[in-house]
Amino acid sequence: MVVTGEVDMATADTMLQAALRESAARVTLDLRAVTFFDSAAIHAVVRLAGQYPGTLTVLPSRQVTRVLEIAGLGGQPWLPPG
Repeated sequence: MVVTGEVDMATADTMLQAALRESAARVTLDLRAVTFFDSAAIHAVVRLAGQYPGTLTVLPSRQVTRVLEIAGLGGQPWLPPG
C-alpha cells in the first residue's frame, strides 16, 4: 500500500483502515512519499504491526524514519535495516 503526503490525526485512521482491508499474507506500507508523520500515524503503524506480526514491512521516507527514531521505534523488525 502506497501512502503519500501527510499522515496525521486527520488521515492516520484512513491509512490504518485501508491497510487492514489488505487480504495479503504480507503487507508492505510504502511511506517513502510521506512528508509529515505525527503521533497518530505512529499509533496506526504500531497497531498494524500488532495486526500483522512478522508480516508487516514499512518503507519509510527520511522524515518518517526520523520521527520513528525519535519515538524510540527505529529498531523495529518491520523496518528495513538502514
